Amino acid sequence: MKVLVAIKRVVDAYVKVRVKSDGTGVDLANAKMAINPFCEIAVEEAIRMKEAGAADEVIAVSIGATQCQEQIRTALALGADRGILIENDEALEPLAIAKLLKAIIDKEGIDLVILGKQSIDTDNNQTGQMLAALCDWPQGTFACNAEVRDGKIEVTREIDGGEQTVLLNLPAVLTTDLRLNEPRYASLPNIMKAKKKPIDTTTPADLGVDVSSNLKTLSVEAPAERSAGIMVESVDELVAKLKTEAKVI
Repeated sequence: MKVLVAIKRVVDAYVKVRVKSDGTGVDLANAKMAINPFCEIAVEEAIRMKEAGAADEVIAVSIGATQCQEQIRTALALGADRGILIENDEALEPLAIAKLLKAIIDKEGIDLVILGKQSIDTDNNQTGQMLAALCDWPQGTFACNAEVRDGKIEVTREIDGGEQTVLLNLPAVLTTDLRLNEPRYASLPNIMKAKKKPIDTTTPADLGVDVSSNLKTLSVEAPAERSAGIMVESVDELVAKLKTEAKVI
């Protein structure tokens, strides 16, 4: 079984993001970049499947600038077998990303795709679902547990108010939630070995995919700062302020 894992290069989750002074986007100059946390979970799950004998090969794919090779190398150090970089310097919509991933699926003969349920920068939560629709494959989204057996994959999903377990025929698309696993750290020997693992490079044009955007970002603004709270002396005073000042009751 071939497993494709999609990973995205994002600003490190512990870095405070700043908006550019002209409001055209987020300031990425000198910002620490990392694999999207949900994508790290996807990589870990694919590697665990390989270690359990359910998968034969794990391929890490990323879409973006040449610097995305850093995140692919990290995935290789964690245990992925090889990487694919689809070079593109423009911000892509989820549908364009899904089309590019489908092209890789068709080219590589993939049996299972694992993605993070969303990225922490755009927060769209759309790519996995769109990819499943394009491929006409079953999907298990928001997965908190997954087990491959007898040519199928049993997925436990996080849903409102509890969990849902679904049994999917392979090939399928899986998107990861936080409780699926705890990603490992790459060891120094594996980091050194990852430098010798192959990364193939391609472009949207090579794959025959049109990634032109239909959306335009007009401006980006930081959220307004919250005003300082106040202390009240009694419940009656609190209720009065909620009625007259906050006007929420």
